[in-house]
Amino acid sequence: MPLRAGGDLVVTAWELLGVLARATALARQGRGRGIAEHWQILKYCAALGADRLGTMRLSKGGLLPERSYRGMQARELGRAFGLAVAERAVRERFPDRIVSTVDAEPVLLAGFARSGRGLPNLGARPRPDYFIEAWRPGAPSRLFAVTVNGNHQVATKRTATTDRTSYNQLARGTERAENFQLAEWNDVPCLLLSTELLATDGITVHALRAPGSGLLPLRAAEGRGSADMPPHKRNPPYANAVQVPPAEGRSGRVQDGFAIPAEYAAWFGRVVAHVGAASRLALAGAGKHIAWYLTEDQGSKHYGIDTFAGSDSVHDAENRFGAVRYVGTDQVFRLGGLRVEAFSGMVDRLYELLKDHEVEEYRREAYRLRGKLPSGGDERWSAVSFGDDGSALGIRIVPDQGGVVRVPGAGR
Repeated sequence: MPLRAGGDLVVTAWELLGVLARATALARQGRGRGIAEHWQILKYCAALGADRLGTMRLSKGGLLPERSYRGMQARELGRAFGLAVAERAVRERFPDRIVSTVDAEPVLLAGFARSGRGLPNLGARPRPDYFIEAWRPGAPSRLFAVTVNGNHQVATKRTATTDRTSYNQLARGTERAENFQLAEWNDVPCLLLSTELLATDGITVHALRAPGSGLLPLRAAEGRGSADMPPHKRNPPYANAVQVPPAEGRSGRVQDGFAIPAEYAAWFGRVVAHVGAASRLALAGAGKHIAWYLTEDQGSKHYGIDTFAGSDSVHDAENRFGAVRYVGTDQVFRLGGLRVEAFSGMVDRLYELLKDHEVEEYRREAYRLRGKLPSGGDERWSAVSFGDDGSALGIRIVPDQGGVVRVPGAGR
């Protein structure tokens, strides 16, 4: 990827929170999913800060989490930083495309779910954490398999390579990424990332990449074969499905994994598009409209049922950023003694298209709006993160409290 080795990633804290929000909005959080989705992001507002040189570091509050929370912080902030680097690298490689990140589990559940005690799941089989799709209407998409980790190790010059947590995380990420294959052996580009939250030079992301084409077949613009058709389950080969070719005198072998044969690639491309659409709707609190995009194994019932008032994401909020109207959902939380509002949503026109199952037209319209949507701040909000897919995440103090929540500025 063109992202230069050892280079600085200039990013704001709210941009990181927006990356995390878009990637995890579809995570099944139980009946309290509305609060869970927003709080997973908002709780890190006070965890990040900058030193006198402007380099992003953990704040005092971020350095003193409880032990169980510390592991969660490493895992989730590691995702945010890793995905920010991965998305930036893909955008630099494909500047003419929109980049969408989707959780790998709901994607793979469309074909590989196996019931355990009545619940569909993928078990503990190694697999990528996310897929990044670089897409442009009228062209085949590019798919990337991504693994992300984080840790709190303070590595020094005396720390042996085998004891370096990030190196071990990258090695395990290699195994997880290799367990997914699309069409041909080793043809999916991989991005493996590990974030050291306490690195000497500030928060540091270590990255490995593997080349590949990762091509998804070009879909029809509408009708049969397009992503406007409802999802359906397929059953690709599963046990001992990954064919490892012979190399360097070693004989070939088969291993368990998640293999998508070439004849299933078009179906898999539609699954990725459906999960991406469902994720955008989940961010906007679309409720039952999300269920259409998912099979039962992927959790359609989870979104198709009524949930308790006050805990679900309710699609009843709207805000204007510049001249553009965004519709979505909001929640109010207490943070540092103040009440903070979080809004997440989509451009109204794009939301209506996804609500009406017009995925291909959504993509065409989102691409037409590319470069024309808001990208900067808004005087009514403390911080806003905009996605080039038409989504937005805003954070602000509930008015008339006379207080200020510190939101970190840009860091490197």
